[in-house]
Amino acid sequence: MINRTFIRTKVLQILYAYHQKGNEDLMEAENELNLSLQKTRYLYYYLLLIIIELTNAEQKKLDKQKHKHSLLFKEQYINRKFADNFLAKKLRNHIALIQFANKHSNWLRTNSETDFIELLLNEIKQSDNYTKYISSDNAYKNNYEFWEAIFKQIILKSQIVSEWLEQKSIYWNDDLEATTMLVLKTLKQFQNRSIAEPVLLPLFKDNTTQEYAIQLLRSSIIEAEENSDLIDTQMKNWDKKRIALLDLIIMQMALAELNNFPAIPLKVTLNEYIDLARYYSTPKSTSFINGILQAIVSILKINKN
Repeated sequence: MINRTFIRTKVLQILYAYHQKGNEDLMEAENELNLSLQKTRYLYYYLLLIIIELTNAEQKKLDKQKHKHSLLFKEQYINRKFADNFLAKKLRNHIALIQFANKHSNWLRTNSETDFIELLLNEIKQSDNYTKYISSDNAYKNNYEFWEAIFKQIILKSQIVSEWLEQKSIYWNDDLEATTMLVLKTLKQFQNRSIAEPVLLPLFKDNTTQEYAIQLLRSSIIEAEENSDLIDTQMKNWDKKRIALLDLIIMQMALAELNNFPAIPLKVTLNEYIDLARYYSTPKSTSFINGILQAIVSILKINKN
């Protein structure tokens, strides 16, 4: 399930593209946001399918080596621990994942993408986490811990994965960390034998989360001019022409959220947008945005009282 922090990032990306194009089609922007969120859902499924593909690739290697008698029995047994991974088996037999895989059977479309699995498999097998896993006497107990380490220490940092994601979607490198957390939540559920029918996580916790995404985008666009005027009132010592588009959008989004989502605590909104500026903009911009927003909030409080 994606949260508001993730949604803010998505909306920022869509708004930046919207303003760069000089676009004035609100519906097109909303469609872009929905498509971007849907692709995040696809990434979630793809990361789960990668687990299956990695273990399948190892199984194929073992089958070839078995026919050639190139591995001793003990070596085959050790390497089979990964190929027979318990969580991979459960994912392989999960109906919803099977249906998605059948519907998107070309998700690894090219030879280079097939090579991606082989390259990633080699990267994993060279890691200390892999050595520790196949050497363990209790592979079942260590199933989740193994994949948690692989995702956090390899997949999140791998140049191989980064290049593959870039080929698939311009947004996915930014989505990887948040989506990985969803994958790990899913794997933990699958590891729990007391759950007879583990389910894949929905994209949104409830309808209000999805509505928040659309409303934040819509209000940021509709109220952009009004909020820009408000920002201008606090820029007496600044050259307006030198403000980066990204900084302006972040401030417009923050004001749109403050005006349209009173249930979200003011401090939370301010902190979230300062974090956005810290991640996507410059240190100077972060300080600038914080100062402008704090000044505007003070004025709004006075006006309300």
